[in-house]
Amino acid sequence: MQQRLPLYYHPIYTDGIHPAAPFPKERYQKVHSGLIQRHAPVEIRTPLPAPLEAIAAVHCPEYIHRFMNLSLTEKEVRRIGLRPWTPALVERTLMLTGGALNALEALLQEGHRVAANMAGGTHHAHRDFGAGYCIFNDIAICAKRAQSHFNIRQVLVVDLDVHQGDGTASIFANDNTVFTFSMHCDANFPFRKTTSDLDVGLPKGTTDGLYLETLHTHLGSLVHVQPDLVFFQAGVDPLQEDHLGRFNLSQEGLMERNKAVLDFARDLDIPCLVFMGGGYARPIEHTVEAFINLFTQCSTYA
Repeated sequence: MQQRLPLYYHPIYTDGIHPAAPFPKERYQKVHSGLIQRHAPVEIRTPLPAPLEAIAAVHCPEYIHRFMNLSLTEKEVRRIGLRPWTPALVERTLMLTGGALNALEALLQEGHRVAANMAGGTHHAHRDFGAGYCIFNDIAICAKRAQSHFNIRQVLVVDLDVHQGDGTASIFANDNTVFTFSMHCDANFPFRKTTSDLDVGLPKGTTDGLYLETLHTHLGSLVHVQPDLVFFQAGVDPLQEDHLGRFNLSQEGLMERNKAVLDFARDLDIPCLVFMGGGYARPIEHTVEAFINLFTQCSTYA
């Protein structure tokens, strides 16, 4: 009997963002509803807030303290976005990070091959500051947790959001136990890139053919990393309808992308943790459809 995909979700993923914030917060609730309506083979679970000690394994104590007390400077808040800020954003951030950690635990304690969080992929958060809608870097926090609590030696981050995973790259710049691979739009945020272990910047307007050919080539080269665990940042902002993406991938192309990464982990017989990543289509239904496709695909590997 097929296992159901452990998929973590909480209403605060949407409700913890101020109603006036220019961010497509409704995508979380819509993906949740869509999966239920389609009877997708997922097991939706409620996360627990992330413990501060897990966050402190990555982020500077002073930055954590000031965020928790809503005392970041206006410049810091502006760099992150999600304004206007509300106290609920603290609870949301802890719950979102907790969802990723809970998915990691489901993956490594329950014998699943794939698990996911219906939010996160906050790859622009650096050790001592946030940026680009990202406050704490859940990818980095999960990597450190996997190594400290589950005897994981080598983590491979496959970041296929249309924006470079600069925060993750910065955090692990001098750590050879986490290999960071980012394939992104070169002419897009962040405009000052950080060096990942492997960066592949593609031109704006990239379509399915070039994208998938490039991805398959580089995935094949990553076998040498010999990972024990794969993290897939599965942002759907390469979609042609995306407002911030500058790529022209189809829904079918994105599904082929997802399959390539999930097949890669399956063929190496290693577990894969999936982070939701970005998606900013107008109308948002294109983004919602892409995420429903993603989690439905993941369920066939769980």
